[in-house]
Amino acid sequence: MSKSPSHLAAILLALLVTFLWSTSFVIIKIGLAEIPPLTFAGLRYTIAFICLLPFAFTKTNSSVIKNLEKKDWLKLVLLGFLFYAFTQGTQFLGLSLLPAVTVSLWLNFTPLIVAVMAIFLINEYPTKLQWFGVVLFIVGIFTYFFPVALSENLGIGMVVMTVGVFANSASAVLGRNINRESRIIPIVVTIISMGIGSILLFVIGIIHQGLPPISFQNYLYLLWLAVINTALAFTIWNFTLRTLSAMESSIINGTMLIQIAVLAWIFLGEAITLQEGIGMLIAAFGALFVQLRKSPLSKGEFRK
Repeated sequence: MSKSPSHLAAILLALLVTFLWSTSFVIIKIGLAEIPPLTFAGLRYTIAFICLLPFAFTKTNSSVIKNLEKKDWLKLVLLGFLFYAFTQGTQFLGLSLLPAVTVSLWLNFTPLIVAVMAIFLINEYPTKLQWFGVVLFIVGIFTYFFPVALSENLGIGMVVMTVGVFANSASAVLGRNINRESRIIPIVVTIISMGIGSILLFVIGIIHQGLPPISFQNYLYLLWLAVINTALAFTIWNFTLRTLSAMESSIINGTMLIQIAVLAWIFLGEAITLQEGIGMLIAAFGALFVQLRKSPLSKGEFRK
């Protein structure tokens, strides 16, 4: 993948990637019937890290790693904790407690929180369109959940996902800060932060939840999530960024909420009422407006 793809090819490839990322929610929900959430998340990203590790030994990447300063290592370690240990750990925990669509919808809070955090941390101020998107998203969330009636599991799940959204938002701002400096190659950022975060998550999972016998089917799911939905999807997504504009990437990425809803309905039996569907669409448009000024996901950053 050395040449930039044609515009149509880039759009189709980007849609393929969002589809792969959307299937992750369904696969994870199925796998959680056998594998505890933290152990599951740790296994997925540890395997993905092992797949990407050989790239750390190329001449260019090894040179970058050798020249990393102490402050670079501190940022990468913090990114590993935030994005992999906390964000992915809470996402898997959330999926064990909540419907896939609810988790997906809650994750769409991320660009809103990033927009606010960016004001104080990296001096980026939202546009009027982005503020309108914030209001629209909140209206969509209210429409989706009204009237609010959460069971104990749903309540705990929402708290867990809220922690995850803030961790995801903080990692997004930190990731943008690292990439702004343009000193570290994106693949190096990914390999180091994923290695640190995934191993920590795996160890925590083993200590607190154990490692149960895993069926052959779930081994296949793990390999698919790690190799196809993480390593390969990441590579294809970065390839499409050479051609697509920030707006196009944001719009395509925003289709995931709908894709996840359809896949969860087909494979998990998670039905969506008319009111929930309307709320979801309003929230999706709100999240899109918030992201329109932003660049697409930075190279080296995984979406799902």
